[in-house]
Amino acid sequence: MKLGIVGLPNVGKSTLFNAITKAGAESANYPFCTIEPNVGVVSVPDKRLDVLEKMYNSKKKVYTAIEFYDIAGLVKGASKGEGLGNKFLSHIREVESIVHVVRCFDDPNVVHVDGSIDPIRDIETINLELIFSDIEVMDRRIEKIVKLAKSGSSKDAKVEYELMLKVKKHLEDGNPVRTLELTEDESEIVKGYFLLTTKPVLYIGNISEDDLISGNVENDYVKKVKEYASKENSEVIVISAKIEEELSTLEDDEKKEMLEEYGLDEAGLDKLIHASYKLLGLMSFLTAGVQEVRAWTVKNGTKAPKAAGKIHTDIERGFIRAEIVSYDKLVECGSEAAAKEKGYFRLEGKDYIMQDGDIVNFRFNV
Repeated sequence: MKLGIVGLPNVGKSTLFNAITKAGAESANYPFCTIEPNVGVVSVPDKRLDVLEKMYNSKKKVYTAIEFYDIAGLVKGASKGEGLGNKFLSHIREVESIVHVVRCFDDPNVVHVDGSIDPIRDIETINLELIFSDIEVMDRRIEKIVKLAKSGSSKDAKVEYELMLKVKKHLEDGNPVRTLELTEDESEIVKGYFLLTTKPVLYIGNISEDDLISGNVENDYVKKVKEYASKENSEVIVISAKIEEELSTLEDDEKKEMLEEYGLDEAGLDKLIHASYKLLGLMSFLTAGVQEVRAWTVKNGTKAPKAAGKIHTDIERGFIRAEIVSYDKLVECGSEAAAKEKGYFRLEGKDYIMQDGDIVNFRFNV
């Protein structure tokens, strides 16, 4: 799971990334490693593992992880190679979705690159660079197919040529491709173009500490961002990157105390991780035993054999069936033995679609 964090200078992007890396580096619950200077790997919080660890008296607990890339180098003209533009765009190509940090606070001591605070202008600055880059990609693709399409010798080429023109027109109107209505077949074809604006986006409204503490989380800037995001069915998470950075340095008890003091249910970072998980269409199935309890990440709709392959390719290859109990049923019973006695464990075959919270033991033979 790779997510790229983008944003203009002085919007709080680096502060948020520092919070992510510190949380990972200093909390046992969020193992962190530096793959390269701009990549942080942080665990996906999952309270179910804490419960299972106690139930099975497990020796080890392994969370699933998510990677955040701090993508730097954006200026106007990035699509033309300005600043670190080419590097910026190549980094975005590598991620599965985009976390776009938008400044939603006033502070005369933190100068905005454009001289004033306007979250919609900031969003559109980045979106336009991605759109320009996609238009260039479409131009090259259209150039390659146009002769074949117009010759009439290939019906498929004609259909794809018309689809390419439809995509390019949508981009030229200033819209990201993710907002274009496409059929299932068209979506499959467009996926192969590897366009930047097809990537799902999660907007982060970065508010001031004062606004968060006073409960003014829906300030005028945030309202504008939410209105903009709703038009493309994107989600907005409101956080204070400054407070997140402070929280990330605290031990669990101190962190809990600080959250209570601010009247917050959970850290913004946890909200961001859960929303990112949802954005990518992911879910977790679980394995539990004395040796370890572990969460495994798969896409929604994954069938049992494919999920087994996440653990080991041999298990997928030799899959016989999956022995499954839902987390809720197991917890309701209090133990594996009691859940088996009540008939909550069941055997599922190769067509079974995994559900979030399935606790599974795969039976296989190789």
